[in-house]
Amino acid sequence: METLYHQTNKQIQEVQSLMGNLEKTDRQSVHLLENELQARIDQIFNHLERLEILASKEPPNRRQNAKLRVDQLKYDVQHLRSALQNFQHRRYAREAQEREREELMSRTFTTNDADTSIPIDETLQFNSNLHNAHRGMDDLLGSGSSILNGLRDQRSTLKGTHKKMLDVANMLGLSNTVMRLIERRATQDKFIMIGGMLLTCVFMFLVIRYLG
Repeated sequence: METLYHQTNKQIQEVQSLMGNLEKTDRQSVHLLENELQARIDQIFNHLERLEILASKEPPNRRQNAKLRVDQLKYDVQHLRSALQNFQHRRYAREAQEREREELMSRTFTTNDADTSIPIDETLQFNSNLHNAHRGMDDLLGSGSSILNGLRDQRSTLKGTHKKMLDVANMLGLSNTVMRLIERRATQDKFIMIGGMLLTCVFMFLVIRYLG
């Protein structure tokens, strides 16, 4: 298990390093880098499935620690996947706006009445402002979606960690008082997380209502 664990951890670090190249890669090559990152992330998830099986077969005195280490790797790669999806969403929106701008620039404006002629410069400026507003909305929605995904992943990880901590506490024979303190802290963390998710949803609703 140790060999596969260190191999998977190294792969996660390599993906983190490659993620930093996304913004610097030219348009002709960026989709190749995205495909490579997606393939690496898929491979990491396959390794994690194998690690979960191996962790469950560890001796009882090492099993809990092994599962916690695998959960941490899973948490890290889930955030990498969310970051990649957010980048792709922003790239698709940006490319769509550029195509629309090129179509608008190539369009020929004609009219039979000089009084009803379309001021092309003003139209282009209005279209540019509209695209900028849409891009800002897309960035906000993408960031909000990434935040919510991260909060959900973190809640799932914390829930699993909490259960395992209780199991470890039972194994070590910790007092009921300590166990109650652990449960109380976990409950507080849950409410804080729910509050953060609600605030994010309210913020996104207000942005859509007043900027949409």
